[in-house]
Amino acid sequence: MSLALVHSRARAGVHAPPVRVEVHLSGGLPCTQIVGLPEAAVRESRDRVRAAILCAQFEFPARRITINLAPADLPKEGGRFDLPIALGILAASGQIDRQALAGHEFIGELALTGELRGVDGALPAALAAAREQRTLVVAPDNADEAALARQATVKVARTLLEVCAALSGEKALPDAQVATTEPVPLPDLADVRGHAQARRALEITAAGGHHLLLVGSPGCGKTLLASRLPGILPEASEAEALETAAVASAGRHGVDPARWRQRPYRAPHHTASAVALVGGGSLPRPGEVSLAHNGVLFLDELPEWKRQALEVLREPLESGVVTISRAARSTEFPACFQLVAAMNPCPCGWAGDRSGRCRCSGDAIARYRARISGPLLDRIDLQLQVPRLAPAELHGDAPPGESSATVRERVAQARIRQLQRAGKPNARLDPGQTLRDCTLARPDQAMLEQAMERLQLSARSMHRILRVARTIADLAGGAPIERAHLAEAIGYRQLDRSPTDRAL
Repeated sequence: MSLALVHSRARAGVHAPPVRVEVHLSGGLPCTQIVGLPEAAVRESRDRVRAAILCAQFEFPARRITINLAPADLPKEGGRFDLPIALGILAASGQIDRQALAGHEFIGELALTGELRGVDGALPAALAAAREQRTLVVAPDNADEAALARQATVKVARTLLEVCAALSGEKALPDAQVATTEPVPLPDLADVRGHAQARRALEITAAGGHHLLLVGSPGCGKTLLASRLPGILPEASEAEALETAAVASAGRHGVDPARWRQRPYRAPHHTASAVALVGGGSLPRPGEVSLAHNGVLFLDELPEWKRQALEVLREPLESGVVTISRAARSTEFPACFQLVAAMNPCPCGWAGDRSGRCRCSGDAIARYRARISGPLLDRIDLQLQVPRLAPAELHGDAPPGESSATVRERVAQARIRQLQRAGKPNARLDPGQTLRDCTLARPDQAMLEQAMERLQLSARSMHRILRVARTIADLAGGAPIERAHLAEAIGYRQLDRSPTDRAL
Protein backbone atom coordinates (compact mmCIF):
# COMPACT_ATOMS: atom_id res chain seq x y z
CA MET A 1 0.00 0.00 0.00
CA SER A 2 1.49 3.35 -1.08
CA LEU A 3 0.20 5.24 1.96
CA ALA A 4 2.09 6.67 4.93
CA LEU A 5 0.97 8.55 8.04
CA VAL A 6 3.23 11.01 9.89
CA HIS A 7 2.37 12.98 13.05
CA SER A 8 3.14 16.68 13.31
CA ARG A 9 1.93 19.83 15.10
CA ALA A 10 0.46 23.12 13.86
CA ARG A 11 0.60 26.45 15.71
CA ALA A 12 -2.62 28.03 17.00
CA GLY A 13 -1.84 30.73 19.53
CA VAL A 14 -0.05 29.13 22.48
CA HIS A 15 -1.40 25.70 21.55
CA ALA A 16 -0.05 23.06 19.17
CA PRO A 17 -3.00 21.13 17.70
CA PRO A 18 -2.15 17.75 16.15
CA VAL A 19 -1.81 17.43 12.40
CA ARG A 20 -1.70 14.08 10.65
CA VAL A 21 0.28 14.20 7.41
CA GLU A 22 -1.17 11.59 5.04
CA VAL A 23 0.85 10.82 1.89
CA HIS A 24 -0.58 8.70 -0.91
CA LEU A 25 1.17 7.61 -4.12
CA SER A 26 -0.88 6.61 -7.15
CA GLY A 27 -0.56 6.17 -10.88
CA GLY A 28 -0.91 8.99 -13.35
CA LEU A 29 1.14 11.91 -14.51
CA PRO A 30 3.82 12.89 -11.95
CA CYS A 31 2.62 15.77 -9.77
CA THR A 32 2.48 16.75 -6.12
CA GLN A 33 -0.68 18.17 -4.58
CA ILE A 34 -1.08 19.39 -0.99
CA VAL A 35 -4.59 19.68 0.47
CA GLY A 36 -5.87 20.50 3.95
CA LEU A 37 -6.14 24.32 3.98
CA PRO A 38 -2.43 25.09 3.36
CA GLU A 39 -1.23 28.67 2.98
CA ALA A 40 1.37 29.74 0.41
CA ALA A 41 4.42 28.74 2.47
CA VAL A 42 2.98 25.25 2.96
CA ARG A 43 2.17 24.83 -0.72
CA GLU A 44 5.73 25.83 -1.59
CA SER A 45 7.06 23.01 0.58
CA ARG A 46 6.70 20.55 -2.34
CA ASP A 47 9.64 22.24 -4.08
CA ARG A 48 11.76 22.38 -0.92
CA VAL A 49 10.97 18.76 -0.10
CA ARG A 50 11.81 17.55 -3.62
CA ALA A 51 15.23 19.22 -3.55
CA ALA A 52 15.95 18.01 0.00
CA ILE A 53 15.09 14.39 -0.85
CA LEU A 54 17.32 14.41 -3.93
CA CYS A 55 20.23 16.05 -2.03
CA ALA A 56 19.92 13.32 0.62
CA GLN A 57 20.54 10.73 -2.14
CA PHE A 58 17.01 9.37 -2.05
CA GLU A 59 14.73 8.92 -5.03
CA PHE A 60 11.81 11.30 -5.48
CA PRO A 61 8.95 9.10 -6.82
CA ALA A 62 7.81 9.99 -10.34
CA ARG A 63 4.17 9.34 -9.48
CA ARG A 64 1.07 11.28 -8.51
CA ILE A 65 1.58 12.35 -4.88
CA THR A 66 -1.35 13.52 -2.78
CA ILE A 67 -0.55 15.01 0.62
CA ASN A 68 -3.39 15.65 3.05
CA LEU A 69 -2.85 17.71 6.19
CA ALA A 70 -5.65 16.66 8.52
CA PRO A 71 -7.82 18.04 10.01
CA ALA A 72 -8.84 19.82 6.83
CA ASP A 73 -10.53 22.78 8.58
CA LEU A 74 -7.41 23.85 10.53
CA PRO A 75 -5.34 26.49 8.69
CA LYS A 76 -1.73 25.39 8.11
CA GLU A 77 1.06 27.97 7.85
CA GLY A 78 4.85 28.15 7.68
CA GLY A 79 7.47 25.60 6.77
CA ARG A 80 6.99 23.41 9.84
CA PHE A 81 5.47 20.55 7.79
CA ASP A 82 8.45 20.14 5.41
CA LEU A 83 10.10 17.37 7.45
CA PRO A 84 6.96 15.26 8.03
CA ILE A 85 5.98 15.63 4.35
CA ALA A 86 9.42 14.45 3.23
CA LEU A 87 9.32 11.48 5.60
CA GLY A 88 5.81 10.62 4.44
CA ILE A 89 6.92 10.55 0.80
CA LEU A 90 9.91 8.36 1.63
CA ALA A 91 7.78 5.98 3.71
CA ALA A 92 5.00 5.76 1.11
CA SER A 93 7.57 4.96 -1.58
CA GLY A 94 9.14 2.23 0.57
CA GLN A 95 12.52 3.94 1.07
CA ILE A 96 12.15 4.00 4.86
CA ASP A 97 10.10 1.81 7.18
CA ARG A 98 6.67 3.38 7.72
CA GLN A 99 6.28 1.47 10.99
CA ALA A 100 9.27 3.37 12.43
CA LEU A 101 7.29 6.61 12.18
CA ALA A 102 4.86 5.47 14.87
CA GLY A 103 5.50 7.03 18.26
CA HIS A 104 7.22 10.07 16.76
CA GLU A 105 6.22 13.61 15.88
CA PHE A 106 8.17 15.84 13.52
CA ILE A 107 8.36 19.60 12.94
CA GLY A 108 10.95 21.47 10.92
CA GLU A 109 11.58 23.40 7.76
CA LEU A 110 13.89 21.89 5.13
CA ALA A 111 16.59 23.73 3.27
CA LEU A 112 17.25 22.68 -0.32
CA THR A 113 20.35 20.87 0.94
CA GLY A 114 18.29 18.77 3.36
CA GLU A 115 19.35 20.70 6.47
CA LEU A 116 16.71 21.33 9.14
CA ARG A 117 15.74 24.86 10.15
CA GLY A 118 13.88 25.93 13.25
CA VAL A 119 10.24 26.99 13.40
CA ASP A 120 8.21 28.92 15.93
CA GLY A 121 6.05 27.25 18.56
CA ALA A 122 8.49 24.45 19.39
CA LEU A 123 7.80 24.54 23.14
CA PRO A 124 3.99 24.11 22.84
CA ALA A 125 4.65 21.28 20.38
CA ALA A 126 6.99 19.57 22.88
CA LEU A 127 4.45 19.90 25.71
CA ALA A 128 1.69 18.48 23.50
CA ALA A 129 3.88 15.60 22.29
CA ALA A 130 4.66 14.72 25.91
CA ARG A 131 0.95 14.45 26.68
CA GLU A 132 0.58 12.02 23.77
CA GLN A 133 3.72 10.12 24.91
CA ARG A 134 5.44 10.57 21.57
CA THR A 135 9.03 11.55 20.78
CA LEU A 136 9.40 14.95 19.11
CA VAL A 137 12.13 15.51 16.51
CA VAL A 138 13.22 19.13 16.00
CA ALA A 139 15.96 21.17 14.34
CA PRO A 140 19.02 22.37 16.32
CA ASP A 141 17.62 25.91 16.37
CA ASN A 142 14.65 24.63 18.42
CA ALA A 143 16.59 22.31 20.73
CA ASP A 144 17.06 24.73 23.65
CA GLU A 145 13.44 25.78 23.59
CA ALA A 146 11.88 22.33 23.24
CA ALA A 147 14.14 20.93 25.97
CA LEU A 148 12.46 23.22 28.51
CA ALA A 149 9.60 20.70 28.54
CA ARG A 150 11.37 18.29 30.88
CA GLN A 151 8.64 15.66 30.73
CA ALA A 152 8.96 15.45 26.94
CA THR A 153 11.33 13.26 24.93
CA VAL A 154 12.91 15.57 22.35
CA LYS A 155 15.49 14.51 19.76
CA VAL A 156 17.62 16.82 17.62
CA ALA A 157 18.48 16.26 13.96
CA ARG A 158 20.62 18.44 11.71
CA THR A 159 19.54 16.98 8.36
CA LEU A 160 16.87 14.85 6.73
CA LEU A 161 19.48 12.13 6.26
CA GLU A 162 20.11 11.97 10.03
CA VAL A 163 16.40 11.51 10.69
CA CYS A 164 16.19 8.70 8.17
CA ALA A 165 19.26 7.01 9.62
CA ALA A 166 17.74 7.15 13.10
CA LEU A 167 14.43 5.69 11.86
CA SER A 168 16.40 2.87 10.20
CA GLY A 169 18.20 2.13 13.45
CA GLU A 170 21.64 3.06 12.12
CA LYS A 171 22.43 5.98 14.43
CA ALA A 172 20.35 7.35 17.28
CA LEU A 173 19.57 11.05 17.45
CA PRO A 174 20.92 13.02 20.43
CA ASP A 175 18.59 14.33 23.12
CA ALA A 176 17.82 18.04 23.24
CA GLN A 177 19.60 19.79 26.10
CA VAL A 178 18.76 23.04 27.87
CA ALA A 179 21.48 25.60 27.25
CA THR A 180 23.61 26.27 30.32
CA THR A 181 23.59 30.05 30.50
CA GLU A 182 23.99 32.37 33.44
CA PRO A 183 20.74 34.10 34.44
CA VAL A 184 20.61 37.79 33.59
CA PRO A 185 20.76 39.87 36.81
CA LEU A 186 17.75 42.10 37.42
CA PRO A 187 18.01 45.77 38.47
CA ASP A 188 18.26 46.14 42.25
CA LEU A 189 15.86 48.19 44.34
CA ALA A 190 18.84 49.39 46.39
CA ASP A 191 19.64 51.74 43.49
CA VAL A 192 16.55 53.81 44.36
CA ARG A 193 17.41 56.63 46.76
CA GLY A 194 14.68 58.03 48.97
CA HIS A 195 11.09 57.56 47.78
CA ALA A 196 10.05 55.68 50.92
CA GLN A 197 6.35 55.80 50.05
CA ALA A 198 6.93 54.74 46.44
CA ARG A 199 9.11 51.83 47.59
CA ARG A 200 6.35 50.81 49.99
CA ALA A 201 3.76 50.96 47.19
CA LEU A 202 6.04 48.87 44.99
CA GLU A 203 6.32 46.22 47.72
CA ILE A 204 2.53 46.10 48.13
CA THR A 205 2.15 45.86 44.35
CA ALA A 206 4.53 42.89 44.20
CA ALA A 207 3.02 41.10 47.20
CA GLY A 208 -0.58 41.18 46.01
CA GLY A 209 -0.18 41.27 42.22
CA HIS A 210 -1.82 44.70 42.02
CA HIS A 211 -1.70 47.35 39.29
CA LEU A 212 0.16 50.61 39.96
CA LEU A 213 0.12 54.14 38.55
CA LEU A 214 3.00 56.51 39.32
CA VAL A 215 2.40 60.25 38.84
CA GLY A 216 5.31 62.67 39.05
CA SER A 217 7.39 65.32 37.38
CA PRO A 218 9.97 64.46 34.70
CA GLY A 219 13.04 62.69 36.05
CA CYS A 220 11.64 62.00 39.51
CA GLY A 221 12.31 58.25 39.24
CA LYS A 222 9.08 56.70 37.94
CA THR A 223 10.76 54.53 35.30
CA LEU A 224 13.54 53.63 37.75
CA LEU A 225 10.97 52.38 40.25
CA ALA A 226 8.98 50.44 37.66
CA SER A 227 12.07 48.63 36.36
CA ARG A 228 12.77 47.32 39.89
CA LEU A 229 9.41 45.57 40.26
CA PRO A 230 10.43 42.28 38.52
CA GLY A 231 13.34 41.92 40.95
CA ILE A 232 11.06 41.84 44.01
CA LEU A 233 8.31 39.62 42.59
CA PRO A 234 8.11 36.06 43.95
CA GLU A 235 10.02 33.52 41.90
CA ALA A 236 7.90 32.02 39.15
CA SER A 237 7.02 28.36 39.50
CA GLU A 238 8.08 26.00 36.73
CA ALA A 239 4.47 25.79 35.51
CA GLU A 240 4.24 29.59 35.33
CA ALA A 241 7.62 29.84 33.60
CA LEU A 242 6.64 27.23 31.01
CA GLU A 243 3.34 29.01 30.38
CA THR A 244 5.15 32.31 29.87
CA ALA A 245 7.77 30.67 27.65
CA ALA A 246 5.02 29.08 25.54
CA VAL A 247 3.62 32.56 24.83
CA ALA A 248 7.08 33.82 23.89
CA SER A 249 7.52 30.77 21.66
CA ALA A 250 4.42 31.77 19.72
CA GLY A 251 5.86 35.28 19.22
CA ARG A 252 8.36 36.41 16.65
CA HIS A 253 11.48 36.32 18.82
CA GLY A 254 11.10 32.98 20.59
CA VAL A 255 12.34 32.04 24.04
CA ASP A 256 15.52 33.37 25.60
CA PRO A 257 17.07 30.41 27.52
CA ALA A 258 18.84 32.82 29.88
CA ARG A 259 15.58 34.48 30.94
CA TRP A 260 12.93 31.80 30.73
CA ARG A 261 12.64 31.41 34.54
CA GLN A 262 12.47 35.18 35.07
CA ARG A 263 9.20 37.03 35.03
CA PRO A 264 8.93 39.11 31.84
CA TYR A 265 9.14 42.89 31.80
CA ARG A 266 7.68 44.58 28.73
CA ALA A 267 7.92 48.31 28.10
CA PRO A 268 6.44 49.19 24.68
CA HIS A 269 6.71 52.73 23.29
CA HIS A 270 3.66 54.95 23.55
CA THR A 271 3.28 54.96 19.75
CA ALA A 272 2.36 51.24 19.81
CA SER A 273 -1.03 50.41 18.33
CA ALA A 274 -3.91 48.53 19.91
CA VAL A 275 -3.02 45.45 17.85
CA ALA A 276 0.58 45.61 19.09
CA LEU A 277 -0.72 45.61 22.67
CA VAL A 278 -3.30 42.81 22.54
CA GLY A 279 -2.04 40.87 19.53
CA GLY A 280 -3.61 40.08 16.19
CA GLY A 281 -2.84 39.62 12.53
CA SER A 282 -4.30 37.31 9.92
CA LEU A 283 -2.46 34.49 11.71
CA PRO A 284 -2.83 35.80 15.29
CA ARG A 285 0.31 36.32 17.34
CA PRO A 286 0.54 37.46 20.97
CA GLY A 287 0.76 41.15 21.79
CA GLU A 288 2.57 42.94 24.59
CA VAL A 289 -0.06 42.09 27.21
CA SER A 290 0.40 38.37 26.52
CA LEU A 291 4.19 38.58 26.28
CA ALA A 292 4.01 40.14 29.78
CA HIS A 293 1.98 37.16 31.09
CA ASN A 294 2.97 36.36 34.70
CA GLY A 295 5.15 39.49 34.65
CA VAL A 296 5.05 43.26 34.31
CA LEU A 297 3.75 45.53 31.56
CA PHE A 298 5.13 49.08 31.92
CA LEU A 299 3.41 51.90 30.06
CA ASP A 300 5.32 55.16 30.29
CA GLU A 301 3.78 58.55 29.41
CA LEU A 302 0.30 57.09 29.84
CA PRO A 303 -1.69 60.14 28.58
CA GLU A 304 0.36 60.16 25.35
CA TRP A 305 -0.98 56.74 24.35
CA LYS A 306 -3.79 56.62 21.83
CA ARG A 307 -7.16 56.32 23.53
CA GLN A 308 -8.07 53.23 21.51
CA ALA A 309 -4.86 51.47 22.54
CA LEU A 310 -5.49 52.13 26.24
CA GLU A 311 -9.12 51.06 26.14
CA VAL A 312 -8.25 47.58 24.86
CA LEU A 313 -6.50 46.97 28.18
CA ARG A 314 -9.73 47.07 30.16
CA GLU A 315 -10.86 43.51 29.50
CA PRO A 316 -7.44 41.83 29.97
CA LEU A 317 -6.97 43.68 33.27
CA GLU A 318 -10.14 42.02 34.56
CA SER A 319 -10.16 38.61 32.87
CA GLY A 320 -6.47 37.82 32.39
CA VAL A 321 -7.01 36.55 28.83
CA VAL A 322 -7.18 38.05 25.34
CA THR A 323 -9.44 36.55 22.69
CA ILE A 324 -8.66 37.52 19.09
CA SER A 325 -11.53 36.71 16.75
CA ARG A 326 -11.17 36.50 13.00
CA ALA A 327 -13.57 35.33 10.31
CA ALA A 328 -11.84 31.95 10.02
CA ARG A 329 -11.09 31.24 13.68
CA SER A 330 -10.72 32.58 17.20
CA THR A 331 -7.48 32.43 19.21
CA GLU A 332 -7.07 32.93 22.95
CA PHE A 333 -3.85 34.12 24.58
CA PRO A 334 -3.21 34.33 28.35
CA ALA A 335 -2.65 37.88 29.61
CA CYS A 336 -2.42 37.79 33.39
CA PHE A 337 0.03 40.65 33.90
CA GLN A 338 0.70 43.46 36.35
CA LEU A 339 0.25 46.90 34.86
CA VAL A 340 2.64 49.62 36.00
CA ALA A 341 1.97 52.98 34.36
CA ALA A 342 3.67 56.35 34.69
CA MET A 343 2.52 59.84 33.79
CA ASN A 344 3.23 63.50 34.42
CA PRO A 345 0.75 65.45 36.55
CA CYS A 346 0.09 68.07 33.86
CA PRO A 347 1.10 68.96 30.26
CA CYS A 348 4.30 70.71 31.35
CA GLY A 349 4.97 68.04 33.98
CA TRP A 350 5.50 70.28 37.00
CA ALA A 351 2.10 70.60 38.69
CA GLY A 352 2.47 70.30 42.44
CA ASP A 353 6.27 70.63 42.34
CA ARG A 354 7.72 72.75 45.12
CA SER A 355 9.58 74.88 42.57
CA GLY A 356 6.26 76.41 41.51
CA ARG A 357 7.30 76.45 37.85
CA CYS A 358 3.98 75.03 36.56
CA ARG A 359 1.79 77.57 34.75
CA CYS A 360 -0.84 75.15 33.46
CA SER A 361 -4.44 76.17 34.08
CA GLY A 362 -6.85 73.95 35.94
CA ASP A 363 -8.73 73.28 32.68
CA ALA A 364 -5.51 72.26 30.91
CA ILE A 365 -4.66 69.85 33.71
CA ALA A 366 -8.18 68.40 33.67
CA ARG A 367 -8.06 67.91 29.88
CA TYR A 368 -4.64 66.27 30.13
CA ARG A 369 -5.77 63.78 32.76
CA ALA A 370 -9.05 63.16 30.95
CA ARG A 371 -7.03 61.35 28.27
CA ILE A 372 -7.12 58.41 30.68
CA SER A 373 -10.67 57.14 30.92
CA GLY A 374 -12.38 56.66 34.25
CA PRO A 375 -13.06 52.93 33.66
CA LEU A 376 -9.34 52.28 33.02
CA LEU A 377 -8.27 54.35 36.03
CA ASP A 378 -10.84 52.48 38.11
CA ARG A 379 -8.99 49.22 37.40
CA ILE A 380 -5.65 50.44 38.76
CA ASP A 381 -5.34 49.51 42.45
CA LEU A 382 -2.65 51.94 43.61
CA GLN A 383 -2.34 55.51 42.33
CA LEU A 384 0.62 57.33 43.81
CA GLN A 385 2.19 60.77 43.54
CA VAL A 386 6.00 60.53 43.28
CA PRO A 387 7.69 63.77 44.43
CA ARG A 388 10.94 65.14 43.09
CA LEU A 389 13.80 64.44 45.49
CA ALA A 390 15.95 67.14 47.05
CA PRO A 391 19.59 67.21 45.84
CA ALA A 392 20.81 66.02 49.24
CA GLU A 393 18.78 62.81 48.91
CA LEU A 394 20.40 62.04 45.56
CA HIS A 395 23.95 62.44 46.85
CA GLY A 396 26.14 59.38 46.77
CA ASP A 397 26.69 59.57 50.52
CA ALA A 398 22.97 59.07 51.18
CA PRO A 399 22.28 55.63 52.68
CA PRO A 400 20.92 53.12 50.12
CA GLY A 401 17.54 51.54 50.62
CA GLU A 402 16.80 47.87 51.13
CA SER A 403 17.95 45.51 48.41
CA SER A 404 15.59 43.63 46.14
CA ALA A 405 16.52 40.35 47.87
CA THR A 406 15.44 41.66 51.27
CA VAL A 407 12.14 43.01 50.00
CA ARG A 408 11.50 39.86 47.95
CA GLU A 409 11.65 37.74 51.11
CA ARG A 410 8.80 39.71 52.68
CA VAL A 411 6.87 39.64 49.42
CA ALA A 412 7.29 35.87 49.12
CA GLN A 413 6.02 35.31 52.67
CA ALA A 414 2.97 37.48 52.02
CA ARG A 415 2.29 35.66 48.74
CA ILE A 416 2.48 32.28 50.51
CA ARG A 417 -0.21 33.44 52.95
CA GLN A 418 -2.44 34.44 50.06
CA LEU A 419 -1.98 31.14 48.22
CA GLN A 420 -2.70 29.16 51.39
CA ARG A 421 -5.85 31.18 52.05
CA ALA A 422 -7.39 31.50 48.57
CA GLY A 423 -5.05 29.76 46.12
CA LYS A 424 -4.38 33.00 44.24
CA PRO A 425 -2.90 36.49 44.80
CA ASN A 426 -5.18 39.04 46.41
CA ALA A 427 -5.49 41.07 43.20
CA ARG A 428 -7.24 38.13 41.50
CA LEU A 429 -9.89 37.53 44.16
CA ASP A 430 -13.42 37.57 42.80
CA PRO A 431 -16.09 39.66 44.59
CA GLY A 432 -17.28 36.74 46.71
CA GLN A 433 -13.75 35.86 47.82
CA THR A 434 -13.05 39.54 48.50
CA LEU A 435 -16.00 39.82 50.89
CA ARG A 436 -14.99 36.54 52.54
CA ASP A 437 -11.28 37.29 53.06
CA CYS A 438 -11.38 41.08 53.52
CA THR A 439 -13.79 41.49 56.41
CA LEU A 440 -13.71 44.74 58.36
CA ALA A 441 -14.71 45.75 61.86
CA ARG A 442 -17.91 47.82 61.99
CA PRO A 443 -16.13 51.17 62.61
CA ASP A 444 -13.68 50.44 59.76
CA GLN A 445 -16.58 49.56 57.45
CA ALA A 446 -18.14 52.92 58.26
CA MET A 447 -14.84 54.66 57.42
CA LEU A 448 -14.71 52.87 54.06
CA GLU A 449 -18.30 53.91 53.29
CA GLN A 450 -17.47 57.53 54.12
CA ALA A 451 -14.44 57.40 51.80
CA MET A 452 -16.58 55.96 49.01
CA GLU A 453 -19.10 58.73 49.41
CA ARG A 454 -16.50 61.50 49.57
CA LEU A 455 -14.39 60.22 46.67
CA GLN A 456 -17.40 58.95 44.67
CA LEU A 457 -15.85 55.51 44.32
CA SER A 458 -17.42 52.64 42.38
CA ALA A 459 -18.05 49.17 43.74
CA ARG A 460 -15.01 47.99 41.75
CA SER A 461 -12.84 50.60 43.49
CA MET A 462 -14.17 49.50 46.87
CA HIS A 463 -13.21 45.90 46.17
CA ARG A 464 -9.77 46.96 45.03
CA ILE A 465 -9.26 48.99 48.22
CA LEU A 466 -10.22 45.93 50.26
CA ARG A 467 -7.78 43.72 48.33
CA VAL A 468 -4.94 46.21 48.80
CA ALA A 469 -5.76 46.41 52.51
CA ARG A 470 -5.68 42.61 52.66
CA THR A 471 -2.22 42.63 51.05
CA ILE A 472 -0.97 45.23 53.54
CA ALA A 473 -2.24 43.02 56.37
CA ASP A 474 -0.50 40.01 54.82
CA LEU A 475 2.78 41.93 54.73
CA ALA A 476 2.23 42.67 58.41
CA GLY A 477 2.00 38.97 59.21
CA GLY A 478 -1.41 37.89 57.97
CA ALA A 479 -3.40 39.50 60.78
CA PRO A 480 -6.99 40.70 60.26
CA ILE A 481 -7.35 43.97 58.39
CA GLU A 482 -6.97 46.85 60.83
CA ARG A 483 -7.88 50.51 60.49
CA ALA A 484 -4.26 51.47 59.68
CA HIS A 485 -4.19 48.95 56.82
CA LEU A 486 -7.48 50.25 55.42
CA ALA A 487 -6.42 53.90 55.76
CA GLU A 488 -3.20 53.20 53.88
CA ALA A 489 -5.10 51.42 51.10
CA ILE A 490 -7.52 54.34 50.75
CA GLY A 491 -4.57 56.72 50.64
CA TYR A 492 -3.30 55.05 47.48
CA ARG A 493 -6.41 56.16 45.53
CA GLN A 494 -4.86 59.58 44.98
CA LEU A 495 -6.29 60.22 41.52
CA ASP A 496 -9.86 59.62 42.72
CA ARG A 497 -9.88 63.04 44.35
CA SER A 498 -11.31 66.09 42.67
CA PRO A 499 -9.23 67.66 39.85
CA THR A 500 -8.55 70.73 41.99
CA ASP A 501 -7.22 68.60 44.86
CA ARG A 502 -5.09 66.54 42.50
CA ALA A 503 -3.54 69.50 40.77
CA LEU A 504 -2.12 71.13 43.88
